Amino acid sequence: MEGHTVLRSWSRRDRLVNRVLIICGLIALVLLIGTIGFRIIGYSLFDAFYMTLITITTVGYQEIRPLTQAGRIFNSFIIFFGVTAMFFAVGAMTQTIIQLELQDRYGKRKRKHMIAELKNHYIVCGFGRVGRNASFELQRANAPFIVVDRNEERAERAMRAGMLAVVSDATHDESLRDVGVLRARGLIAALPSDAENLFIILSAKTLNPKLTVVTRASEEEAGEKLRRAGADTVFAPYTMAGQRLAHALVRPHVVEFLDFSTTNVDARIMMEQVQVADTGPFVPRTLRDIQSRSDLGAIVLAIRKAEGQMLFNPPPETTVKAGDFLIVVGEQPKLKKLEALLTGS
Repeated sequence: MEGHTVLRSWSRRDRLVNRVLIICGLIALVLLIGTIGFRIIGYSLFDAFYMTLITITTVGYQEIRPLTQAGRIFNSFIIFFGVTAMFFAVGAMTQTIIQLELQDRYGKRKRKHMIAELKNHYIVCGFGRVGRNASFELQRANAPFIVVDRNEERAERAMRAGMLAVVSDATHDESLRDVGVLRARGLIAALPSDAENLFIILSAKTLNPKLTVVTRASEEEAGEKLRRAGADTVFAPYTMAGQRLAHALVRPHVVEFLDFSTTNVDARIMMEQVQVADTGPFVPRTLRDIQSRSDLGAIVLAIRKAEGQMLFNPPPETTVKAGDFLIVVGEQPKLKKLEALLTGS
């Protein structure tokens, strides 16, 4: 709903821009016709343009040179159509300016209200190549999030994509407070500089110690510093890209499976994590209890225990407790059904 509101706002702005272009085109057309007409009557090119300009603007100057009867007839048409076009242009421009001003005020109030309502959301700092792809993934997952970028053009690009975005410097504490960092669930620090990401992490973790923070590291030696600053997960794009390139040569089918599970080549199949709640309509004791529900149709790949241990390919006898996360793969409707069964939501 938030994305549709922003898109409607941009649609209105596009219509206003088109209106301005039409007005400018109308005035230019009248000037062109008048200039050609007076040129035919016998004026020089500049005098013809000047005569047309003072006529349609009704400044009250006298004729540059006496007009013949045919010239006065032509000038009468220029007065009628040109002055009408100018009055129309002035009125339309005034209306456009007022609408733009009201739209900007309404848009700012609307965004402020939408941000105030955000809770357990994610904050994406930076809408460059990394932040943009992360935002599209959050958007695809229908997760609540907001984009923060100091560059107005990139923020507008996020808005055009149907995202909630603000123009602000995420390295400042006040900017993070404005986008609800105290109520947020997680933050992505995706600025191009490791130093800037470090500032963001320090500020965000100071304001909200429970916040989950993920970031990127351009330099390998910066990864440890970012973790010490409070980053929960640090990705090194160049290291990861090199590893994937090597794996694509020596383990191509493994890479194909990873691409399938992470990029959803088949739109029906996806990988998800589901937390086991301590209350609900169904509280399993073992993994077999879940697998016995044949209508779920989900495959449990791993279990991330509440204590932090990761169990891969767990056997049916594995004990399942509240707080455990099941890493499952299957069709999206069935995964939602499993989530509703285990969480009671």
